Amino acid sequence: MAEIHIVPKPVRCEATEGGFTLTPDTTIVAAGAAAPIGQQLAAALAPATGFWPKVVGESMRGAGVIRLRIERGLAGLGAEGYRLSVTPQQTTISAAQPAGLFYGVQSLRQLLPSAIFREAVVQGVDWTIPCVEIEDYPRFAWRGMMLDCCRHFMPKEFVKKFIDLLALHKYNTFHWHLTEDQGWRIEIKRYPRLTEVGAWRKETLVGRLEWRNPNYVEVYDGKPHGGFYTQDDIREIVAYAAARHVNVVPEIEMPGHAQAAIAAYPELGNTGEPIAVRTKWGISEHVFNVEESTILFLQNVLTEVLELFPSRFIHIGGDECPKAQWKASPAAQARMKELGLVNEEELQSYFIRRMDQFLTAHGRRLIGWDEILEGGLAPGATVMSWRGEAGGIAAARAGHDVVMAPNVWTYFDYYQAEDRDAEPLAIGGYISLEKAYSYEPIPAELTEAEARHVLGTQAQLWTEYMPDPKHVEYMAYPRGCAHAEVAWSPTAARDFADFQARLKTHLARLSILDVNYRRPQLP
Repeated sequence: MAEIHIVPKPVRCEATEGGFTLTPDTTIVAAGAAAPIGQQLAAALAPATGFWPKVVGESMRGAGVIRLRIERGLAGLGAEGYRLSVTPQQTTISAAQPAGLFYGVQSLRQLLPSAIFREAVVQGVDWTIPCVEIEDYPRFAWRGMMLDCCRHFMPKEFVKKFIDLLALHKYNTFHWHLTEDQGWRIEIKRYPRLTEVGAWRKETLVGRLEWRNPNYVEVYDGKPHGGFYTQDDIREIVAYAAARHVNVVPEIEMPGHAQAAIAAYPELGNTGEPIAVRTKWGISEHVFNVEESTILFLQNVLTEVLELFPSRFIHIGGDECPKAQWKASPAAQARMKELGLVNEEELQSYFIRRMDQFLTAHGRRLIGWDEILEGGLAPGATVMSWRGEAGGIAAARAGHDVVMAPNVWTYFDYYQAEDRDAEPLAIGGYISLEKAYSYEPIPAELTEAEARHVLGTQAQLWTEYMPDPKHVEYMAYPRGCAHAEVAWSPTAARDFADFQARLKTHLARLSILDVNYRRPQLP
């Protein structure tokens, strides 16, 4: 019997004797809501095999058929669960919802020889799928990866490739970091200077910013850097992701990480003085003021964001907001007094609550980094816990939903080896492949009821030290394969040695897909 090397590992998988062989006569039967998935499967099989399976809606008898079926009776597997049955005569994928069929197709692709991922005809390959019985469904509803396109702009075509890789690994959430001190990347029609000015910086810091070295001299590359996504680009990417059952969650940072926006519109800041888009890393002291006009500005921005992104969740950042300018600003202090607030943390909480009320009124949910807990959490807010797990634990105990994204396990901008000199420059820290695989998103401190507030987990790719797509891929994979299994597979099914064995085959697929993954040391 063939060994099954699917990543992430299915809940239940039993290999049996024999196989189902694709031929030019293979037909895909997919009716109704299954039809688009059938067309996707045919398109995935055609380039390497050299034949395009016919997709039909009517039932067919006989051998050589791949059936995709929506079966409401499988609702117990959830919206993303599926059954995959392969016999020598036919292959059947069944699911309660189209998303489940889609994930069944991703598993089916991985059952075939790795050459199926080629985009040109491969001669001399036996396109046989091993006979197998699989029942599979995800552990978590939120299985995400975040890409920062602000520190370094990433081309639209790479964003689509990034989404393809998410879908292959059964991730369902693309968290898109779109605004920062170093660049504003989303076109807002009402405020064109956000991209005319805010999308471009005059140069970029070379090497790591060394805060504690008194002899450190900042060196810059002298090269302008920037770019942004038009609203049509964003509609294209959102639709592309939706076809792959990936939800795009936009992040519009506030009230901190705002220097690029303030460079475009200085009245949004606390000094009113012109500033430039930030050219080095770290945390900027330039944050949004809390005047009613600025809150309205940002709500107008969010209005356009909501038109572009159907996501139920909208990320507003909320992290790393220095309070020095608020403390020094007579206007901010007067605002605090007017609102009856006792400190700047409560002022930030007021700001976040205003955005929460706005998003709630528009049928959406606010999500932010765990700093939004400071000063009191807005009623409808969901917390993304990055400074370890403490914020997530506190939020879950208070009855708020949580996405676990702790830096020490999920920040893939960290080094991948203890020998840093052998690796590309990174921000610091160390997360090996094994450590990424070992993460458990449900903290032991939570009760069973509290644990139900953990929606899932997410990996992060901050791009201060990732100047181009190939570098992003190097940092993302194969740790992204490991995290996919953390998010999808049941705890009892996870075994690092078994994962490594399957990864050997999976890396061949990534090579064919032109993914510049880091070569791990495998047994």
